[in-house]
Amino acid sequence: MTQTTVLTEEARPAAPRRSRRPRGAAAMAMLYLLPALAVFGVFMFWPLVKSIIISMQGTDIIGRPGGFVGLEHYRHMFSDPAFAKVIGVTAGFTLLTVLPSILIALAIALLLQERIRGLRFFRSAFALPFAFSVATASVIFGVLYNPASGVINGLLSYVGIGPFGWLTDPDMALISVSLATVWMQLGYNLLILSAGLGAMPEDVLEAARLDGATGLRLQRSVVIPLITPQLFFLIVTGTIHSLQSFGQIYILTKGGPENNTTTLVYSIYEQAFAYNNSNFGYASAQAMVLLLVVLVITAVQFGVLERRVFYR
Repeated sequence: MTQTTVLTEEARPAAPRRSRRPRGAAAMAMLYLLPALAVFGVFMFWPLVKSIIISMQGTDIIGRPGGFVGLEHYRHMFSDPAFAKVIGVTAGFTLLTVLPSILIALAIALLLQERIRGLRFFRSAFALPFAFSVATASVIFGVLYNPASGVINGLLSYVGIGPFGWLTDPDMALISVSLATVWMQLGYNLLILSAGLGAMPEDVLEAARLDGATGLRLQRSVVIPLITPQLFFLIVTGTIHSLQSFGQIYILTKGGPENNTTTLVYSIYEQAFAYNNSNFGYASAQAMVLLLVVLVITAVQFGVLERRVFYR
């Protein structure tokens, strides 16, 4: 015979009550966030809204906003062959700078993990580009690329090659500016990858060596997967940096020759400020396209590449 026990309402254990935050805590949190929200609102959100408004307005000869033109700037932009070339140059410049700068930095970082003489000197030397500003590095490369007295043409002349118009030849200008940009980004990429390599757990590496993984197999199967967070970070930030590059293009080529180095950012500058232009409406429309391109590419990178990142 079984005996059932019925719990009365009084005998049942009381459900735990959810702790409620006092209203004052939420108000205090908003108070702490207010300065940051004010800064973002003044320097980011409001300029973004203002750019969207200006992109749908006409401007007079001195840049004052005129009447509402709707999407006219966007229709003109996407039907202009010159803008299509600008997009192509921007894509080519990004491809020529992001992956090479990361791959070269990765190769150097892996080599610097080996025990060699003068390791500290080599680390400092390879990280030196990080200390140069864009303007300083661009001026240095302008001297190196000089067709008459540049060091590069001078060295090539000893083997009977050249001279080359590194910045004046339409077929070489974009490659030359890209090489300078790769050198500028190399130091930062090397520092990030070296930090990732230095933080790898030694027990994992030792276990891999005991299992017979050495040389390239160790690098490919163990080391590189362990630094995929750093690689992913550099791909995302490097892409954004290349899409927004301006200083080296302005100093080295000013978008020439034949607009072969005119990227989207430099085109925005030309429409808004260069040659006494004040076409702020068209420049703002191009800025909105740049913002959309950055957002789409970043979203694709997070959606595709982040799945391959190994977070230990």
